[in-house]
Amino acid sequence: MDSSENWIPYIGQQFDSIEQAWNFWEAYGRKMGFDVRKKYNNTDKNKIITSSRFVCSKEGFRQVDNKRNHIVKNPRAERRTGCMARIGFVLDREDGKYKVQDFISEHNHILHSQETAHLMSTHRKISEVQALAIELADASGIKPKAAHELHAAQVGGSSNLNYTHRDHKNYLRSKRQKDLMYGEAGSLLKYFHLQTVENPSFQYSIQLDSEEQITNIFWADAKMLIDYALFGDVFAFDTTFGTNKENRPLGVFVGFNHFREEVVFGAAVLYDETAESFKWLFETFIATHDNKMPQTIFTDQDIAMGKAIAEVMPNTWHGLCTWHIMQNATKHLLHDGSNVLRQFKACMYDYGDEESFEEAFTTLRSTVTKSAWLDGIYALRKKWAECYMSNVFSLGMRSTQLSESFNKDLKDYLQCNLDIMRFFKQFERVVRQKRENEIISEYESREKLPRIKLRRSPLLQQAGQVYTPKIFEAFQDEYEWSTAAYIKPCGLEPFTNEYIVGISDFENNNEVGAEYRVYGDFSSQTVSCSCKMFERLGILCAHALKVLDTMNIKLIPEKYILKRWTRDARSGRIQDVAGKIVVEDTQLDATRRYRDLCRKFVKIASRAAVFKESSLLLDCGLDNIIVDVEKKLTSMKLENGLFSSEFTNEVVRLDQGYVGSSNLNKITLKKKVKATGGRRKKSWTEKFHKKKN
Repeated sequence: MDSSENWIPYIGQQFDSIEQAWNFWEAYGRKMGFDVRKKYNNTDKNKIITSSRFVCSKEGFRQVDNKRNHIVKNPRAERRTGCMARIGFVLDREDGKYKVQDFISEHNHILHSQETAHLMSTHRKISEVQALAIELADASGIKPKAAHELHAAQVGGSSNLNYTHRDHKNYLRSKRQKDLMYGEAGSLLKYFHLQTVENPSFQYSIQLDSEEQITNIFWADAKMLIDYALFGDVFAFDTTFGTNKENRPLGVFVGFNHFREEVVFGAAVLYDETAESFKWLFETFIATHDNKMPQTIFTDQDIAMGKAIAEVMPNTWHGLCTWHIMQNATKHLLHDGSNVLRQFKACMYDYGDEESFEEAFTTLRSTVTKSAWLDGIYALRKKWAECYMSNVFSLGMRSTQLSESFNKDLKDYLQCNLDIMRFFKQFERVVRQKRENEIISEYESREKLPRIKLRRSPLLQQAGQVYTPKIFEAFQDEYEWSTAAYIKPCGLEPFTNEYIVGISDFENNNEVGAEYRVYGDFSSQTVSCSCKMFERLGILCAHALKVLDTMNIKLIPEKYILKRWTRDARSGRIQDVAGKIVVEDTQLDATRRYRDLCRKFVKIASRAAVFKESSLLLDCGLDNIIVDVEKKLTSMKLENGLFSSEFTNEVVRLDQGYVGSSNLNKITLKKKVKATGGRRKKSWTEKFHKKKN
């Protein structure tokens, strides 16, 4: 039966199933302009439906509640009118068909027009495909209103969408409630569990207090493990607030990749910013990354953080963020004049030897009226002054701006009212966007040839081939400066391995800058400069390049090409803490197959949609393919013993051990307590030990 041609019910009309009958009644209601409802189903002892009645949604009247009527001030508008329009079906046991037994078509109310029929509740349904589109839009940060308008435009108007903006928002709200079915803490544990199922290299750790409430949370996915193994020599760590409704500080470990772009090594949501919390975090971070210690870490001037770093990473150089220091300097020194600030900035950046620094700082102190802050920051001078960083491998990093920049980008997407699950999903999205930058840079590095200014230089040709574009540009600048350098032997001997190298600045009347002592040995292909640029940044300086040229060495010795700056930085395999090979995307092959199939489906769908006949042919063919694919998947699961395990049968790992999912609702996030009386907020561990005493 073609319902598009014969859509009006009649007595004796037959249907293969009660579902088919209901779909017919729905379609009839939409064409006529009334909403529909199921009145009842009668079944036999075998649960087979023997008869059904479907009615107009305005059938009957609202029940009267005498207990509440006098309380309700603004009752909802009446919708039911006692409409008698209905249809009844009975099962013919001889042929198994459902036949129309009775039908009343008259209504006692105004029917909807075709322009408003799509707003009737029965016809407002969100399909699986539409639900996926809604979720993708939400995950991409598109507001519900904008997403609904986009989806409506894709199908030629909201009347063809089958759901309203309110339905769109209700769906998202219901999904979020479902995501939190175990409570915020339980749902968080479920999220982590599913991440480890998807990729066993995913690492997380959760700290509980004495009351079994979650205090601190750390996580790192497979990509973060790989990135830290390759680029974790230097990183910045900073915390930020206002990214979740609990106002817990978010801490992110951020460093440089081989393109000198942001790369994330791990993240944490903390209960507080005490030394105990930071110590747990840093210990967990190092353990997660196979106990590999960084060479250098930059943070703000937080006493608790500094104490934890000294305990957990005693051999790591800890630098203070120069940007934060300058902000504090402005606050404490500006009243003595802007010249004082310039003097302080010079002490921070301009003096390469300790003697010059001490002399300049003494002069600065003599001009400051209140020197309490200045004396305090002087005590920490080895963590921020240039003269104490000559041997520090910093990659040019001097502040936590890298981490703060990442946190700022996060706040563009994260809101202070986000629950913990929405926070994690939005965090994933921001990290994914950052990673896409590297993909773009990788493409550009393969697509575009390096711009070599001296094409006959073997050394520049080599550098252009091995270094990433941004590092090559920095190296080429040093090479250019080396061509302006002068060199003279150190001492009176004509043959020596030590040289004095300086650079003349033609733009400033050939003014000679600082001179540096450079050691060079041809036999061992060794060069070392007192400016320590290679030790700090990982590329050779102009002075060293001048000596290499003097020794007739025309290529960069391999020992001076750091793999972390090369195009091949990601070559090789990385093992996790358990000794297993870390795979960034365990679903990579499936993702590629999915992309290829999508391309084919979109192409054939766009062609088939031109004519009704070709569209019906494709639709029918896809129905058959769907059945065959499901059969194939079922047989494959049986052959390989693959069955989806419900989360309710699993256990979740915590720092203190494992917890069964039946107890997930008992675990909660520890609530933040506001400090009163201006006193320092105590950590939960201090409170716990105080109770015991």
